[in-house]
Amino acid sequence: MAFDFKKEYKEFYMPKGRPEIVDVPKANYIAVRGKGDPNEEGGAYKAAVGVLYAVAYTLKMSYKTDHKIEGFFDYVVPPLEGFWWQDGVCGVDYSRKSEFNWISVIRLPDFITKEDLDWAIRTASEKKKLDCSAAEFLTVEEGLCVQMMHIGSYDDEPESVALMDSFIRQNGYENDLNKSRLHHEIYLSDARKTAPDKLKTVIRHPIRKLP
Repeated sequence: MAFDFKKEYKEFYMPKGRPEIVDVPKANYIAVRGKGDPNEEGGAYKAAVGVLYAVAYTLKMSYKTDHKIEGFFDYVVPPLEGFWWQDGVCGVDYSRKSEFNWISVIRLPDFITKEDLDWAIRTASEKKKLDCSAAEFLTVEEGLCVQMMHIGSYDDEPESVALMDSFIRQNGYENDLNKSRLHHEIYLSDARKTAPDKLKTVIRHPIRKLP
């Protein structure tokens, strides 16, 4: 049976619908960086997502090629995730989507190295006739965070963020959002096939203990 990150690491992918504090370990990702409104048709974000999935599935199916990855085992491609920020804004302002900076990512199993990813980028570019050169190997160690499952439209996320902010204040923490610790979302629903009020998104913010 294929290894499924969502099932094996439920504490990070399937949190409750209320805020909770977690210590998130280091993880490796395929990443594509960009700017702009994620909803723009034909825009940079949708192109980035296409690149991520092309490379992710090339890696997953690598066992059928001549490129053998040491320690490889079958796995389910993890969900799409994103790190978001806006210049001069603490957190995110959902009314100013055109000003978003983002790093769109898909998690990698630990056995995949940068060299393996470089192979997949070249292979996906050749086979799919798609320029995947923007993809990169990214390691993130989030550390202490607050998170919760948000159910509903992306535009309604501020309501969940407000609950998270209140929860951490009551428990002696404060947000630690900065250039290296970012607003993080994990998308558990396919927005193309799911009604907005049914979308499931993990929202995660870095925090620190109040002095």
